[in-house]
Amino acid sequence: MTDVKTIGKKDRATVLHPFTQLKEFATGKIGDPTIIVGGKGIRIEDAQGHSYIDGFAGLYCVNIGYGRTEVAEAIARQAYKLAYYHTYAAHTSEELAILSDRLVRMAPGRPSKVFFGMSGSDANETQAKLVWYYNNLRGHPKKKKIISRDRGYHGCSIISGSMTGMSFYHEHMDLPFPGILHTGAPHYYWGAEVGETEESFSSRRAAELEALIVREGPETIGAFIAEPVLGTGGITPPPTGYWREIQAVLRRYDVLLIVDEVICGFGRTGADFGSTLYGIEPDLVTVAKGLTSGYVPMSGAIVGEKVYAVMEEAADRVGAFSHGYTYSGHPIAAAAANAVLDIVEKERLSDRARIVGSYFHKLLKERFAQLEIVGEVRGVGLLGAIEFVADRQTKRRFDPQLKVGARVSKAARDRGLIVRAMPHGDILGFAPPLVVSENEIDEIVDLAYRATRQVMDDLAIESAIA
Repeated sequence: MTDVKTIGKKDRATVLHPFTQLKEFATGKIGDPTIIVGGKGIRIEDAQGHSYIDGFAGLYCVNIGYGRTEVAEAIARQAYKLAYYHTYAAHTSEELAILSDRLVRMAPGRPSKVFFGMSGSDANETQAKLVWYYNNLRGHPKKKKIISRDRGYHGCSIISGSMTGMSFYHEHMDLPFPGILHTGAPHYYWGAEVGETEESFSSRRAAELEALIVREGPETIGAFIAEPVLGTGGITPPPTGYWREIQAVLRRYDVLLIVDEVICGFGRTGADFGSTLYGIEPDLVTVAKGLTSGYVPMSGAIVGEKVYAVMEEAADRVGAFSHGYTYSGHPIAAAAANAVLDIVEKERLSDRARIVGSYFHKLLKERFAQLEIVGEVRGVGLLGAIEFVADRQTKRRFDPQLKVGARVSKAARDRGLIVRAMPHGDILGFAPPLVVSENEIDEIVDLAYRATRQVMDDLAIESAIA
C-alpha cells in the first residue's frame, strides 16, 4: 500500500511540476500532490482510494483507456527481446519498421518517411528544422519564417513554444523566438464581426494570412503550422470553409503546411485524422499522444513526398541528415504504438468517437446551451467545450478574478469528474477516452452540469452580497 505521507513529502521536496504555482505548492497552500496509483477504462484511482472519471484522457492522450493489458504485454515482450538500440546510421528494429510502414500508409497527404521523437514538442521542433533544411537545400535561404495562429498549441520547448500562440507560454521565457509569426485564431464566436457568416469569417482570416505573408515577403515565409481543431486554445473546430481558404493561400505563395495532429490524430475527431475530416492536404504531419495512448512516450514527424524528395536528392551534396535523438524510434515505444493501433483498428475507435461523440454533443447542448452563463457549446467527435460568459447577449466575459472556469472544474473534480479549465477564458474542456460508453457520457455530462449549477448558485450569492 502506498505510503501517502512519505511519497507526498518526497514529491514536494524534489519534483519540479509543470504548470504548477511553485510557491503555493512548496508551502502546502494548494495541498498535497495527488498520487495516482491505478486506472481502468475511463477511471483512475488515487492513493487515498478516491476514484475519478478521467474526462480528459490524461492530457487528450489515453484514447484506448487505462489498464489495457495488451499494451503492457507488448511492452514486456519487446523489453525481454530488445530493450533498446538506436536508429542512427540505418539501424532499426522489427517493431519500428512495421510502425513506420503503418503510419505512412494511414497518414493524410502524401507521406513518405517518419522521424520519431518522444513528445509533440520535440516533433514540432523537428518540423521547424525540416522546413529550414528543405528551403536551404532547394536554394531559398531566406524562406524560414513560420506562421502559427493565436491560441494555437504546438508545445512548450524553444521553437514549439514560440509557435504556441498563448502569451503565458512566452512571458518570462524570452519567447517567441525571432522568425515565428502569428495570425488570427479561427474562432467564429469571438472573432466574427456583426452579421458575418462563417464562410465570410473564414475568407477574412485567409485574407489576413495572405496580407501577413505579403507584408513579410513571400520569399521569407517557409511554413504555416496549425491544428485541425484548436486544442488547448479552447477546443474550437474550424468554421465553415476555413481550411479550403487557408490552403489556397499557402499554395499561392509556396508555403509548406505543417498539420499538428497531436490531439486530433488516431480517432479523436471521429475520423482517423483531423486532416481527413476537414479535407486538409499537409506537407508535414506531427503525431504523438494517441500514437501510444500515452502508455510510453513517442512522437512522429511524418515527412511528405515533396519535402523528402528534396532531402534525398541533396544527400550526395550535403552528406548525412544531421538530426536525431538517443531515443528516436525506441523499440519499446514502437511495440507499444503497434499494440495501441491494433486496438484502435480492431475496436474501430474512430467510428466510436464519431457515434458516441454525436450523442455527447447532443447531450451537452440539451443540458448547457440555455444556461444563462453559457455562451457557446462546441466540439467535434470526443472533443468538447463549454464557454462561460457573464452576459449571453453581449458576450461580456466574466471578471478573470472570479475564475469561473476553474471553479466549475474544481466542483466537477469534487464530484469525481476530471475535466479541464482551459486557459485564455472561462472554458470547460472535455476529451474522454475513445472507449467511453453512452452511459458513461450520461454520467460525465450530469456531473459537469451539477458542478456548473453549483457555481452559478455561488456566483448569485456573491453578487447579492456585493
